[in-house]
Amino acid sequence: MKIFRLLAALLDYPSEGFLEALREMAGTDAYAFVESLDEESALSAEEYRSVADFITTLLATDPLELQGAYVQCFDLTAEHSLHLTHHLFGEEKTRGPALIDLGEFYRSYGLQADEKELPDYLPVMLEFCSTLSIGEAWIFLGDVAKVLKVLADNLEKSASPYAPLVRIVEKQGSLTRLAA
Repeated sequence: MKIFRLLAALLDYPSEGFLEALREMAGTDAYAFVESLDEESALSAEEYRSVADFITTLLATDPLELQGAYVQCFDLTAEHSLHLTHHLFGEEKTRGPALIDLGEFYRSYGLQADEKELPDYLPVMLEFCSTLSIGEAWIFLGDVAKVLKVLADNLEKSASPYAPLVRIVEKQGSLTRLAA
């Protein structure tokens, strides 16, 4: 599912190479670009608009400014960590087994996670979702929906431009979507 791959990329560090590729792929109509990637109609028109607006802002901002803001938001503010088990366990020893279990879960689906990133890193989790059916992705995200809600709430409190993206991911695992 390409839409989860896009969300993963948008929530990852904004490298200059990614920004150039995004500029080329999105062209002049970010909304149409986002809509074209949603083969399963997982997002609403409002969510397309949020993602398209995020892309437009991203591409209009100086890359160094983006990178600095990203580091400030996600790397220097613990409440905004994209490593989801951090919100459950902090740096406790019990976090290790959870990370091992998640990595094993990925491997059971034939996915070898990037060794440079922990398996609970939200962009890695979204990359995994991109390999699943929409129903499987909703169930997988449903398992972390409470953590995603906390993360989205924290990002909204600080007026982070990433908050709408995390809120969209949270909604993908919501109980109402799972019941549909």
